[in-house]
Amino acid sequence: MPTPHHTRFSPARLQQGLSHLMLAATLLMLSIGLPVIAAPIGASTDSTPTSTSAAEAPAGAPSAQIPAAEITAVPPLSEPAPAETETTPAQTTTVQAAPAVEKKRSLDARVQDLKKQAKALNRDLFILEEELLFPSNTQLAIFLSIDVGSYFRLDSVQLKIDGKEVANHLYTKRELDALQRGGVQRLWLGNVKSGEHELIATFTGPGPNNRDYRRATTVKFKKGAAAKFMELKIRDVTAKLQPEFVVREWE
Repeated sequence: MPTPHHTRFSPARLQQGLSHLMLAATLLMLSIGLPVIAAPIGASTDSTPTSTSAAEAPAGAPSAQIPAAEITAVPPLSEPAPAETETTPAQTTTVQAAPAVEKKRSLDARVQDLKKQAKALNRDLFILEEELLFPSNTQLAIFLSIDVGSYFRLDSVQLKIDGKEVANHLYTKRELDALQRGGVQRLWLGNVKSGEHELIATFTGPGPNNRDYRRATTVKFKKGAAAKFMELKIRDVTAKLQPEFVVREWE
């Protein structure tokens, strides 16, 4: 029987083999793009850690195991999010202002329409009130107008019917200006029964030469079944240099 042959390896040769193995592992790691990890060579505590470059690593060396802590996952590339269309404040204001303007116009139109309806209703109610309070068979209306220059300025007027005072009015400057521009004032509106009646109108104010002037005029009239309208008119009489007070009936 042949005697077994035992091969002895010296520490130097063992260290050299380990060194070649580490170089092969380093070269493999570099070829596949993994980080190089330095490891001690040999079992001796006096040996220092070394790292091997790719130029020194022999081809065909086995790969070394990499700790999981040093493997970093690379996140996948995501597609860019589509850009959102931005709305400028001016566009938003314009879009919001258009309905507001239309709503305001519609509201203004409705307000104007309501005003017209209110005026028409007020007029109808006024006419209805006069017809109810002053029916035509008893209605009597007295109006006043003036056409004077320098002979008389009206301050007040008193009105009596059948000896009973029914109106007493004191005039302001604004009212006198309106009358002098052609205005007509309704002095009194009331009811009288059918038949004969007497009207007395008394006018007071500065007269010729700025003296106090008081003048009364009397007229008798007949009230029929229809409404009656009468006018008191003050005018200047240049020939007499004094005012004249006239009462006339409207047909």
